[in-house]
Amino acid sequence: MKHRYLPMTEQDKEQMLNAIGVDSIDELFQDIPESVRFKGEYNIKPAAPESTLLKELTRLASRNADLKQNTSFLGAGVYDHYIPTIVDHVISRSEFYTAYTPYQPEISQGELQAIFEFQTMICELTGMDVANSSMYDGGTALAEAAMLSAGQTRRKKILISAAVHPETRDVVRTYAKGQYIEVIEIPYADGITDLNALKELAGDDIAGVVVQYPNFFGRIEPLKEIEEIVHAHKSMFIVSSNPVALGALTPPGKFGADIVAGDAQPFGIPTAFGGPHCGYFAVTNKLVRKVPGRLVGQTVDENGKRGFVLTLQAREQHIRRDKATSNICSNQALNALAASVAMTALGKKGVKEMSARNIQKAHYAKTQFKQTGVEVVFDGPAFNEFVIKLNKPVSEVNQNLIRNGIIGGYDLGRSYPELENHMLIAVTELRTKEEIDTFVKELGDGA
Repeated sequence: MKHRYLPMTEQDKEQMLNAIGVDSIDELFQDIPESVRFKGEYNIKPAAPESTLLKELTRLASRNADLKQNTSFLGAGVYDHYIPTIVDHVISRSEFYTAYTPYQPEISQGELQAIFEFQTMICELTGMDVANSSMYDGGTALAEAAMLSAGQTRRKKILISAAVHPETRDVVRTYAKGQYIEVIEIPYADGITDLNALKELAGDDIAGVVVQYPNFFGRIEPLKEIEEIVHAHKSMFIVSSNPVALGALTPPGKFGADIVAGDAQPFGIPTAFGGPHCGYFAVTNKLVRKVPGRLVGQTVDENGKRGFVLTLQAREQHIRRDKATSNICSNQALNALAASVAMTALGKKGVKEMSARNIQKAHYAKTQFKQTGVEVVFDGPAFNEFVIKLNKPVSEVNQNLIRNGIIGGYDLGRSYPELENHMLIAVTELRTKEEIDTFVKELGDGA
């Protein structure tokens, strides 16, 4: 019989005990007082044969409301987008699947080139000069951006829009607490950052201003007006952005953003119950030596042949701790590769078409809701998400929807008490007209 793991025989156990000079496993724990040792039985099921266990786990997994059997209108930071089939084929290759940090460039050219291409495509999408090799996710990437602004300006206050993803705002606050940086929230008005409030809060003591584009409500923030307010006080302009949206929207770099960060999940990375993801981080040239993580650069060898190397590694594993820009010691190379393959397969034209279809289908859904009498709030320029107001709790409506094979939108009351009974709906390019019409009818009947 072939084992899926390496079993330890009694002979193996005896050899290990002899090697360390003890007679039994109990002897290993003799320093622990008897009075604190657990003598009972664990409240877990008895061990089962592998075939029985696999059936049980399969049964439990089938209870999940997956996207293969259900139609999803849930977004709020994790989106159901088209993933080209080639993505899984490439990332499943052993030379990529097992790759980690390419410390030895002479044997890691494929991995290094893949990361280099990821950096290049992120720069093209964001309109920025330099991008790093990826970060854990969009939340930590944006928090690192906020901390970079504080270090660069030597100021101790960050302004962040209330229209930024609520979980991301929490991550920023967590980072800031350890560095004694004050995070001040800018209120929203009609679904976008309140510019009057921003003008009042802006000042020469503000390190950076953080907004999201499109924001958490799906609205398009007026980056031009915000940039003028931010840079008037020599603060840094930080934008969190959905990369798919940048296929249609003017990139933040064109509006003078200093740092653009976000999550590459919409390109080639499945929803997977919320992770793992892949954060991206892009800056202007003047900040290249402040970028967390590492950068892959292109060079030539002694024979003039193109090659790739780790160019900058401003982290504490490589330089003195007090000089490090961040304690993030890793990247998401495999997920960055997935995003790169997806973007390459789609191409520039495909990314633009994908982005445009998100806008068109979300607009169609919004129009259908209006015609059925469902109130659309924060109406205005948006990408693929918008907010509707219901007559009953969102949780109750979603329970009714899932019975009909529909995963409903995000309950905004969970993060914004003033938006109780408001639902955030995401409509991606994968949603068909029939699915949208069914969703509108079911929600209208049950709301």
